[in-house]
Amino acid sequence: MNAVEIEGVSQQYGNMSVLHDLNLSLGEGEVLGLFGHNGAGKTTCMKLILGLLQASSGRVQVLGRSPNDALVRQQLGYLPENVTFYAQLSGRETLRHFARLKGAPLSQVDELLEQVGLAEAMERRVKTYSKGMRQRLGLAQALLGAPRLLLLDEPTVGLDPIATQDLYQLVDRLRQQGTSIILCSHVLPGVEAHINRAAILAHGRLQAVGSLARLREDAGLPAVIRASGLKQSAQLLQRWHADGHQARSVGVDGVEVVAINGHKLGLLRQLLGEGEAQDIEIHQPSLEDLYRHYMDKAQSIQAGEGVA
Repeated sequence: MNAVEIEGVSQQYGNMSVLHDLNLSLGEGEVLGLFGHNGAGKTTCMKLILGLLQASSGRVQVLGRSPNDALVRQQLGYLPENVTFYAQLSGRETLRHFARLKGAPLSQVDELLEQVGLAEAMERRVKTYSKGMRQRLGLAQALLGAPRLLLLDEPTVGLDPIATQDLYQLVDRLRQQGTSIILCSHVLPGVEAHINRAAILAHGRLQAVGSLARLREDAGLPAVIRASGLKQSAQLLQRWHADGHQARSVGVDGVEVVAINGHKLGLLRQLLGEGEAQDIEIHQPSLEDLYRHYMDKAQSIQAGEGVA
């Protein structure tokens, strides 16, 4: 059973359509990165899963039930993009309050505050917390009750690099424990190592979904191979140019070549055959590269429809 099933869902606000025939699933113990521009439909997806919206058409199931089912809500954690708490309460009092609302054991409170790095600040009032500290408190709130499904909307907002790394390590641990996670973020660097699949939305339509390896293959974006320490770099560049490859020199004794799908292994063999390279690096298209590719593609399609 998938943790989330969205089948043929369209969503309208009055005369405005914000989702168009969306099909998306989340497996148990899977981390899905949900990406898109502002207004792409990510928040609407979250609200449908949370049961805050009823789909205009189509079907949404969460943990095998309706999103509005009380059992589902007990097993779901949610970190919104902008967290708001009672300013006069301490961090510990705040988390105890949410634990009572959710029916989670109060014994979890101190452990979670320790886990998110707020143990030393738990008795301070929330009004003294920085944005990053409030974000950590929001994450602790989302983890109350050990949810089977966790929705994280821009979880790294306000976090410094170390706290961001800690958060992603926590995501990895939760995935290993079987928690299903949907992670929305505009900050793409650093995300790709911690997701199983990526889903890219634009203008309410799903543009692509799959593992990064699958998306790279489908997009056909090239890899870049860079080698250094080549005594015959000039001759190598001449051969590559003659074969129609995009290549350039890098530094005194380095070369860089664009490897289109199907050419990467052949180019690597040529480099290794030179027998002189001190270092060889392969740079695959990043999540940012893929995101830009699919955004540009969606923009072109929309522009064409507008002209039509």
